[in-house]
Amino acid sequence: MQEKTSPSPDPTGSASGSGSSAAAGNGPVKPVIPAAAAKRANASVIGMVIALVVSIAAFLPIILMNPLPKSEGYRPDIDVPATARNAADVAGFTPVAPDTGDTFRANYARWEAGTASGVPTWEVGYLTPEESFIGLVQTRNANPTWLLQQTKNAPVTGSRDVGGQEWELRDTGKGEKSLVLDYRGTTVVLSGEAELNEFAALGDAVVKSLESNPAVTVSPSAAPSP
Repeated sequence: MQEKTSPSPDPTGSASGSGSSAAAGNGPVKPVIPAAAAKRANASVIGMVIALVVSIAAFLPIILMNPLPKSEGYRPDIDVPATARNAADVAGFTPVAPDTGDTFRANYARWEAGTASGVPTWEVGYLTPEESFIGLVQTRNANPTWLLQQTKNAPVTGSRDVGGQEWELRDTGKGEKSLVLDYRGTTVVLSGEAELNEFAALGDAVVKSLESNPAVTVSPSAAPSP
């Protein structure tokens, strides 16, 4: 007796019909963006480009009128002697205006009324030849609390002979140091992270300025208080 066998399925899937074969022969289907959506996308891109061009056109004149500083950096023209003369009347003494030539550059000079601390001060900031910074503060109303604030609570670590005068040296141990001088009725504090030789150069100019100015007579009301 002869056995009947059923046909085995085609592993390639050809038995699924001509429709599948036709679909396989057409390749991948590419998505189609509706015309309205494409138009909206193009309009958004064009709008952003227009907005960018308008912004650049608005700021370009400002940039051209304010050129960037040169590579050596902006150097403000601070007339320390003139500012000191203007502050003399309100200060009650002639503020120091050290003559440092072209070696030290002042980047600010001002009189502070001392509303918060109660100690009015003459202040000048100097950029040193080594591009460090030393701040100068002068007052005739110094007191221990104010002095600690100016020197960042640094302890006294010694003294330095600068300009023929003995300055008190205070050092925080973290690079910040101060030289303090009580002379001719006022107290001068130099503070910063510069090297001591730069402190000495500025301090020498400060002493010469102090000696060229009238000495200050400290009244009882202006005497230092604890």
